[in-house]
Amino acid sequence: MALRSKNKVSANFNMSSMTDIVFLLLIFFMLTSTLVSPNALKLLLPNSSAKTLEKQTISISITPEIEYYLNNKKIKETLIENELKSLIKNDMQPAIILHTDKNVPIKHVVKIMDIAYRNKYKIVLATKPK
Repeated sequence: MALRSKNKVSANFNMSSMTDIVFLLLIFFMLTSTLVSPNALKLLLPNSSAKTLEKQTISISITPEIEYYLNNKKIKETLIENELKSLIKNDMQPAIILHTDKNVPIKHVVKIMDIAYRNKYKIVLATKPK
């Protein structure tokens, strides 16, 4: 008289729940990694404890090699003012954010700020938080 138990332990392991978790994590990291780098240029910004309150409509960057970028597109220094005018003509409250490397001589920064002052544009100098 052999008595058998009705509850048998299965030796198989079900991986479907583990793969669901892995795919959810993969999707999460793919989505968040696209939001990490808003500025493609690698600049060493000066430090400041102030916060930028203006909304960014146009970005101007100056690299250590004194190359100018308008919205991450390389541009000659002489064409910056005309390009700004064409980009801002429809904007009611234009705001420019200026990204410069901390090793860039101040005269190049002042040129961009002078263009903004002449055309009555709001300009903010981007800094790295302390």
